[in-house]
Amino acid sequence: MNGEVIFCPKWHRAFWFLLFAVPCFLHAGEAEITCRSCQPGSKWRGKELLLKFHTSESATGFRGQVFGNSERRFGAASAETPRLSCAVGSAECARARVEYPETSLKRNTRDLRAKGELGQSEFTQMKVSNVSTSGQKKNGRVEGVRRRARRNSHGDKLGSPRSAQNQDRGEATGTVAGRRVTRSELRWSGEERRAAGPRQEELKLNSSTFALTGDSSHNQAMVHWSGQNSSVILMLTKLFDFNLNSVTESSLWRSTDYGATYQKLNDKVGAKTILSYLYVSPNNKRKIMLLTDPEVESSLLISSDEGATYQKYRLNFYILSLLFHPEQEDWILAYSHDQKLYSSVEFGRRWQLVHERVAPNRFYWSKMGLDKEPGLIHLETSITEGQALYVTCKLQNCTDANKGKPFPGYIDPNSLVVQDEYVFVQVSAGGRPIYYVSAKRDVFTPMKLPKYTLPKDLHVISTDENRVVAAVREWNQNETYNLYVSDTSGVYYTLALENVVSSMGPEGNVMVDLYEVAGIKGMFLANKRTDNQVKTYITYNRGRDWRLLQAPSKDLRGNSIHCVLPYCSLHLHLHVSANPYTSGNIASRDSAPGIIVASGSIGAELTTSNVSVFITSDAGNTWRQIFDEEYAVLYLDQGGALVAIRHTPLPIRHLWLSFDEGRQWNKYSFTNTPLFVDGVLGEPGEETLIMTIFGHVSHRSEWQLVKIDFRSIFNRRCIEADYQTWHLHNQGEPCLMGVKRIYRKLKPTSRCVMGKTYSVTMTSAPCDCTEADFECDYGFERRTDGKCTPAFWFHPSSMSRSCTTGMTFLNSTGYRKVVSNNCTAGVSAEYTARRQQCPIQAPKGLHLVTSEGSLTAVLGTNVTFLVFLEEGDGARTSITLDFGDGHALTYSNVSSIEDGIKHIYKAVGIYRVTATGENSLGSETAMLYLHVTCQLEYIHLSAPFVAVRNKEVNLTAVLWPSQVGTVTYIWWIGNNTEPVITLEGSVAYTFSREGINTVTVQVSAGNTILQDRKTIAVHEYFRSHLLAFSSNLDEHNPDIAEWRLDVSRVIKNSLIQATGVREDQLLVTVLPGLPTAAEFFLLPDKQITEGKPEKSSAHLDQLSELLLSALNQNLVQFTLRPGVQVTVYAAHLSAAPLVDTSENHSGSAMLMLLSVVVVGLAVFVIYKFKRKIPGLNVYAQMQNEKEQEMSPANPTVATPSSQQDLVHSLEILDTEFNSRPIGCMKPHVHVKFSTELPTYIV
Repeated sequence: MNGEVIFCPKWHRAFWFLLFAVPCFLHAGEAEITCRSCQPGSKWRGKELLLKFHTSESATGFRGQVFGNSERRFGAASAETPRLSCAVGSAECARARVEYPETSLKRNTRDLRAKGELGQSEFTQMKVSNVSTSGQKKNGRVEGVRRRARRNSHGDKLGSPRSAQNQDRGEATGTVAGRRVTRSELRWSGEERRAAGPRQEELKLNSSTFALTGDSSHNQAMVHWSGQNSSVILMLTKLFDFNLNSVTESSLWRSTDYGATYQKLNDKVGAKTILSYLYVSPNNKRKIMLLTDPEVESSLLISSDEGATYQKYRLNFYILSLLFHPEQEDWILAYSHDQKLYSSVEFGRRWQLVHERVAPNRFYWSKMGLDKEPGLIHLETSITEGQALYVTCKLQNCTDANKGKPFPGYIDPNSLVVQDEYVFVQVSAGGRPIYYVSAKRDVFTPMKLPKYTLPKDLHVISTDENRVVAAVREWNQNETYNLYVSDTSGVYYTLALENVVSSMGPEGNVMVDLYEVAGIKGMFLANKRTDNQVKTYITYNRGRDWRLLQAPSKDLRGNSIHCVLPYCSLHLHLHVSANPYTSGNIASRDSAPGIIVASGSIGAELTTSNVSVFITSDAGNTWRQIFDEEYAVLYLDQGGALVAIRHTPLPIRHLWLSFDEGRQWNKYSFTNTPLFVDGVLGEPGEETLIMTIFGHVSHRSEWQLVKIDFRSIFNRRCIEADYQTWHLHNQGEPCLMGVKRIYRKLKPTSRCVMGKTYSVTMTSAPCDCTEADFECDYGFERRTDGKCTPAFWFHPSSMSRSCTTGMTFLNSTGYRKVVSNNCTAGVSAEYTARRQQCPIQAPKGLHLVTSEGSLTAVLGTNVTFLVFLEEGDGARTSITLDFGDGHALTYSNVSSIEDGIKHIYKAVGIYRVTATGENSLGSETAMLYLHVTCQLEYIHLSAPFVAVRNKEVNLTAVLWPSQVGTVTYIWWIGNNTEPVITLEGSVAYTFSREGINTVTVQVSAGNTILQDRKTIAVHEYFRSHLLAFSSNLDEHNPDIAEWRLDVSRVIKNSLIQATGVREDQLLVTVLPGLPTAAEFFLLPDKQITEGKPEKSSAHLDQLSELLLSALNQNLVQFTLRPGVQVTVYAAHLSAAPLVDTSENHSGSAMLMLLSVVVVGLAVFVIYKFKRKIPGLNVYAQMQNEKEQEMSPANPTVATPSSQQDLVHSLEILDTEFNSRPIGCMKPHVHVKFSTELPTYIV
């Protein structure tokens, strides 16, 4: 929605900016492909401008004029918000994201200083919320982002007394710095400027003043001039509370007499209604939309009569941005705060949800002539954090069945750009971005930059004239970009200019120092860094040739300037401000071809000191200095007159006019009382003879609106005799872009009104083609002698796959004509590509990738493979794709698989996928190794509860599902500072010290890392025995670790209570699985046994007999919950009943016996038949490969010198009673067995 100009006028920082109604709203972008202009259009008209000012800097004056359809600068957004400061009249910029947010002024009257403290200041930096301009019948998007004003004060110092004494009382000069420019100290005065004699009498302009009574506290305003030939002006003033970050008061004003008087309309919209934003239909300026502050209510107020009456409609969502249709006046897209996209075909009266999870500012209207339907929407929808999809939707029927997927696969987030006839997306693969382009909605093709460009960042600058200009930050660049230009397909790129300066905008957007001059096709200015110096270059043939600017021969006072190329030249500031739509540094207009006004400096490089204002009347061939301090220069009457307003921190009442292209300036007063100027709004359209200046007499006063009518200073309409012809040339060369152009322009001596009927006329005649009309083709580089030769990596004989036997192709000569160049004959035949018969060629350059650009896939999901062939007869080359799982497909030609080949894998594994292209002359093979995985859901560390010192134990990690793909195990054992990393799920380890040791295993599978931890008690001697329980315990066993831990503690307490064994001599653990089982461990008392084995054995025997006796007498019981009494038994591992011989427990005993048999059988089968599946580790789920033994009821003491082997318990087996399912499918659990058995000593 509308961004706003946040203006902080201090007495010493009165911030001026000129708003020549130009709505230019861009949406966002980011490390990805971004655009300067995002909807189709051709020209900018004088419309409303939506600004937001960054008032953290000192506010001192105008940021310059907003050019309705004359200038273009280029910027690019980073991820989320692409920026473009564009020349009006460009197709790119005219892709307006909103038509038309109203001009927004803001003031902040805090921290004012006394007049005596005023002095040198710097420009307040301005901030734009995704702004782009729009031409007639163009799209427009309004960004609804409010921002907080910030101020950063600097020390002030008065300018030169020599200059100040010549100013009128109430005015003062001051130095101002733009975003990069620091104003030089004042040295200028009107008398010195003209040096012509006595001072002229003061001239006055026809003006009237109106005060908006009652709005003195309002610090923001949004202004809209209804349209060309309309006298209606709407103004919304607001009180924005920076602490609450919301609007607390608002007033709506309407004028029907060009701003002479205003009527307050609060009663018509609701006395208590708080308004936040104002919009206008781009196709019908009579249709107005007001948005209420969502903090109070969420509503729309709609007017169809230029704001005279309104109807209110409730909203159930919060609008962040709007996108109007370029042709249908009632069609609007609205983006909400929760990433939902809504549509309305009734100018906001009713809304319908289009799609959810839509990327911010990545939605576009269809373009007539390219898309099949006018109501088609291009959008990017988020899938996961790193994946998105490019889909197309029907306006009123965006269902899954009606969605289109023009790009076969996932794209990088915030990378979709739909601009003119081109669509761009980005896909990252192998850590590098791959940029794809589709021309005229055809299939996507990778963009071909020179082979070793290796871009870190790419921004689409423009797409007009059927070619793409891209700014690329290459692998060895940090602050500069290289400019590349494409052929008409947008696929093949060649270098146009290296090391173009860039900077970061206030929204995190990249601003490139490239300026397209309005009115002269093919003319650009750029700032290039050479040997750590920034110099300004100019081109007249779309970047084919660049040269430095010749500095003026004389300064303001007529003194000669000694500046010799290439050591000294004129350099211009092309970054006009952080806001690309208000420019006090450079300006040009379509209606005034050849006239450029810019701020800059003369010398070896561009500087931010000693900044002056320069003008050229002959398209950059010669320049004149018109001010030696910064002024905002505006165009009146389609360039027939120029208006200059000084940047100053003090109130002013004068401006300057020139009728002879800046050669002479006359001083006019526009008000009797000096005014702190907040902004200037010009009449829409080309005539621009009425202005409204917004300001304040003091920081406590109401808004003062001064209407200026410039018509009174012109005495007549222009006639044919007032015009002259002007020949466009470049240092005497008349043939530019292949033609000689002759323009009709106003004579400098004519003082008349050109009016609305005036149009720029130009006659042209074609020129013979020369080498200068051709640029190097893709794969060729220009040598120092100007010749294009193949790059070392390029093979000129290579043929595209589109070249089919029997057809013809254009064989490049190393040159291609500059796009839009209209030369004829001459050397055209020598440099133009020659048509030849397509030869029969073996396939070469076969590429195989997945649509997501990754080498992993999830089991059971569709995998889309893309096959590309760089060279060879694609129509006669068959493609065979072997998926590596026993399935393969063959296609007769490459074109039949342009949408990709889909396949579903049914088993986890690593598959070698092979693509083979073959024709009668040969074959080419490409392959990739695809990892098919499934989600790792659970791991379990199987380890003994107690281990014998200096005896090896097995630690095993068991996965569920057992087959998930390639797995890495990280083991942290004891106090070791370095982990043990294995590809196997089992490790053997020997503990050398007694005590408690912690073992942690982390399992990494794909993007998932899970871990489990166990504590192992290490002792020299111990005795253990299995425990069983009455069957009622199984009914209450959830089989989770926390439950087992709690029950273990209860069993231990019950054993201690029944036998009197000391707590430090007894360990108990409940084993996982059903039926419920446990094990107790007896530890010797070292004080009694003195560490001797024989004493330890006898002592443990006594304790064991004591515990077994208590267990056999059913003395060990505990209460699990009221009414549930559980008895603990000593388990027997013989063929006899395991628990007892009573009838009540025979079922439990048989089940325990059955579990032991099944577990033993499973271990044997796994051990005997385990094998490796290609690409996967299938782990034998057992502690080791020894036969397992279980001790009978009379275990012996384990010692390091024992003659018996140390037998380990079974580890966890994800074994079900029925057969185990394959892959990621969850098994149906019937019976779980206790398989986490600890080590036993025999």
